[in-house]
Amino acid sequence: MSKAPIVLAVDTSDLTTAVEWVKATQDSISVYKLGLEFFLKFGRDGVKAIKDETDSDIFLDLKLHDIPHTVSGAAKVISDLHPKFLTVHASGGEAMIRAAVEAVPDTFVTGVTILTSLSNEDVKSVGYEQPALESAVRLAKIATESGARSIVCSPLEISAIRNAIGSAPIIITPGVRPAGSTGVDDQSRTMTPANAIAAGASLVVIGRPITQTWVNGSVAMKDMAAQIAAQVLNN
Repeated sequence: MSKAPIVLAVDTSDLTTAVEWVKATQDSISVYKLGLEFFLKFGRDGVKAIKDETDSDIFLDLKLHDIPHTVSGAAKVISDLHPKFLTVHASGGEAMIRAAVEAVPDTFVTGVTILTSLSNEDVKSVGYEQPALESAVRLAKIATESGARSIVCSPLEISAIRNAIGSAPIIITPGVRPAGSTGVDDQSRTMTPANAIAAGASLVVIGRPITQTWVNGSVAMKDMAAQIAAQVLNN
């Protein structure tokens, strides 16, 4: 089976476990997401350990957000790791995003719009004038017009953002839950992976529905990854 447009969130505090997750799922998974906690604990060696195990792409989810000079410097530090994707907060503005793009021209700088953990009430409380949908569209346009080649948004904003930014940018969507999953964990705005792809997402981020099966062994995790991949590919 071909790899599905799935980004696996490698959220674990044990590097050996992370490597085993990659080994168990790489037949089905296109991209592995290594987040801030992972990078702060394992650093460059952790990223290299994952890259050594797979030909899948690496999504370095650091969500950089600072003055342009600092973001440029941070991006240059990881440039030799050659991640396919590097996240920055789109709310950092045009100059910051351009600084990241110029620092890592071979990487898809990825603008994070509105975090999927935020409800409309949260969005209002932190100072956005418009609800999550309108705010996410505006941030996506700022990011892509500043050189970002990919966007992170919730499933509920995919269609509007795709219409606003066109077909070229990659849209990466967390907050998806496979059919039959229970609970929403820390996500407030969710959708099934197949529906997210149908709405215009390029890649969907999935974590616990796959990684929690590790307690039953690598075969169980491999089977779950393949099962979810089939749901997405057969959409």
